[in-house]
Formats: sequence, C-alpha cells, structure tokens
Amino acid sequence: MMMKYVVIFLTTLIFACGKKEESIVVSPDVLHKSIDKVTEIMIHDIFSPPVASRIFAYPNIAAYEIIALKDPTYNSLAGQVRELSAIPQPEATTINHEVAAMVAHIDLSRRLIFSEEKLTPLRDSLYMEWRRKNEKVFNASKEYGLKVAEHIAAWMDTDMYNQTRTMPKFTVNTDDPTRWQPTPPAYMESIEPHWNKIRPFVIDSAGQFKPEPPPPFSMEEGSEFFKEVKEVYDISNQITEKGDESEEIAIAQFWDCNPYVSVTRGHLMFATKKITPGAHWIGIVKIATKKTKSDFAKTIFAYTKTSIAIADAFISCWDEKYRSNLIRPETLINAHIDENWKPVLQTPPFPEYTSGHSVVSGAAGVALTSIFGDNFAFDDDTEVPYGLPVRSFSSFEAAASEAAISRMYGGIHYRKAVDVGVKQGRDLGQFLVDNLNMTTDPQTASN
Repeated sequence: MMMKYVVIFLTTLIFACGKKEESIVVSPDVLHKSIDKVTEIMIHDIFSPPVASRIFAYPNIAAYEIIALKDPTYNSLAGQVRELSAIPQPEATTINHEVAAMVAHIDLSRRLIFSEEKLTPLRDSLYMEWRRKNEKVFNASKEYGLKVAEHIAAWMDTDMYNQTRTMPKFTVNTDDPTRWQPTPPAYMESIEPHWNKIRPFVIDSAGQFKPEPPPPFSMEEGSEFFKEVKEVYDISNQITEKGDESEEIAIAQFWDCNPYVSVTRGHLMFATKKITPGAHWIGIVKIATKKTKSDFAKTIFAYTKTSIAIADAFISCWDEKYRSNLIRPETLINAHIDENWKPVLQTPPFPEYTSGHSVVSGAAGVALTSIFGDNFAFDDDTEVPYGLPVRSFSSFEAAASEAAISRMYGGIHYRKAVDVGVKQGRDLGQFLVDNLNMTTDPQTASN
C-alpha cells in the first residue's frame, strides 16, 4: 500500500514539474467582446440612455486605473475625476494587469446590470482559460481585480444614483400648454427627472454648460417658436413623400437608438429593443480602436475617455431638459396643425430641450477626435445587428453632426434643440479634453 502512494506522489510530482506555465496574453478583442455582451444585456434589460451611460463608465474607469499602474503612458484619474481616490496597490508581484483589469471590468458590469447571469458564462470561460494557462498568476490577478472593483464600487455608490431611485416621479403639468406631455403610443412616464443630481465625473456641476433657453413659447404664426414647430412638420412631410429613397429617413433611422419602441398590433403592445445613443458611440470606439490596431492599454483608454464624456453629457443635458420642460413637436403639431401627423421616429419619453443625441454626440465626437485625430474616416457598422446598413463618415465631428440633425429628420426635436445641443456637447467635450490629463504621450492622443 505504501508503494502505491509513493508511485502516485512521484507521478504527480513529475506531472507538476513537467507542466509548462504559459504567459497570459489578453488581447483588446477580449475587452470588445465583454463590452459587446454588456451592451446586449442592457438592451435586454431596457436601461434608459442616462442609466446606460453610467453602466459603461464605471467598469471602464476600473480597468483603466489598473492599466495606468503598469503603463507610464497613462495617468491615474484619481484626483482628476470627482471624489475618486487612488486604487489599492497590488500586494502580489506576479499579477497580470490586463487580466486584473478584465476581472474588475466584468465584476463591476455584473453589479450594474439586472440580468447578471447572462454575463456569467463569458466570465467563467475567460477565467477557465486564464487559469489553465497560469493558475498562480491568474489567482493573484483575480484577487487584485476584485479588490479594485470593490474600491470603485464604494466610490460609485456615493454618486447619488441610489438616492434618485426613491425620489418622486415627474409630475406632468397638464394646465400649462408649454410643458412636456406624454406622447403616443405608450404615453410613458418621463424618465430620470432627477438625473442632474448624479455626481458628474469631470464637469463642475450639472449646470456648468447650461445652454441658452429655447425661443419663447408662442403658437402665433410668425413667432420664432411657431416657425420651429412648422419647420419640423414641413421637413417631415417632404422627406416622407420620398419614401424609401429618402436619405433623411435613412439618417433618422440609423441614429434612432431608442431603447424601448412601443409597437401596437390590435389590442397588443410590445417593444422592439435597440441600443442607446451612448452605446452607439461606444460601438464607434470599438471601430476606431480596431481600425488603428490599438493595443489593450490604448483601447481601454479610448473607451474610458469617451464613456466619461458621454456620462457627463447626459447629466448636463438632463439638467436642461427638466429645467425648460419643453413640449415635444408631436404634441403641438397634433393639437394645432395636423391631428393625424406622426413623426418618422417614435418620440422618446422626456422633455424636448436640448436634444440628448446632439449633446452626447457632440461630447463623444470631441473626445474621440482628441484620441484619433481630425478627419478620422470610418465605416460605422454599429447598427448592422439591428437591420440597418453601414454608414461612412469622414470624421467623428461629421458623425456627430449627422446624429444631431437626425433628430429633426425624425420629427422629435426642433432645430434649436439640435443646434444648441450639439454646441453644448462640444463645449463640454472640449472642457473634458482640456482638463482630463490621461496620457503623457502625444502620439497616444492628439491633445
């Protein structure tokens, strides 16, 4: 019997000594795959655009902070982003920073979505692969990644999001004809009326980039406001007459990005789910980093900088939306011009001014330009999974301009909300670029 155990021991020892430990290489594709999966889950869970922006930002920041420890090209966001303190230093010397970054990213993503079990298979498959290659390095990296995730989660939990979940719902003022009213077909409640209370990442406050107010409300012909209402109606009629050949309708549909579109069939109402506007721009980050063959560090840098810009843009925009609380074109056109008129796109459930797509696209475009430069041409295939063709752009700024005007083509915004909104976003984006010092290498970012 003793001889049997000796043989087993020697066999195990020989196998262990003979087992070759591999280095763990984490490609940017792993990060893309994880973010794509989180986006897919967010579509399933139907997160509103502002909430979706928060879900992108925190995991990216966690991963970026770990990479910044390793790569001197990148600077920590601690002391730059509001109330963020330095992440803990790793105790083990054997950690793989990319593995730790992915562990933190996935762990925080699971905390922020509802259907976290849908992300578990991807996490477990990655864990299995990394453990097989080098168990010692994986275990140390996982432990550190989870430690950083706890640090970021504690900071995240102080951003007022949890408190806004229990704040009063938005009260519709039915006595004031200038104020927002629920729109067909679902007549949904207005979403996230307290989003301006969320702690910003870089901007001083929600009101820092407060835009000029919309034109004074007046439905008298000849007034500036009436002209804006009539322009939406006229453009809508002109482009719908073209039918399937309308480039404007194609643009409106490409940038629709409405996470919950209600469809009525007889007595039934169901939803068609799509990505949010922030998710579309996160998709553009993927396109740009893959086109430039960016390494893991630059890829997470691009995701992080852009997601911060998007998140602060939503805070800024939603602050104005519930300040001006302006009525949508659909409500006024049906009441005063044409009761049978319908916009090309379904009107989202929140006030009109300023245009969220315009603000977010303006900010994201500036952030991406600061990383990849002016005149960065790309083919945007973000909407292909939703049945829409690729559109090509000569630059991020051109894409942002098209995203902004798409809201007017869609019949859901007045021109002022588009023009002022995209300026609001670009001003905010430039503030972020000027004040967020993320890299020491001028070749990594043009700023």
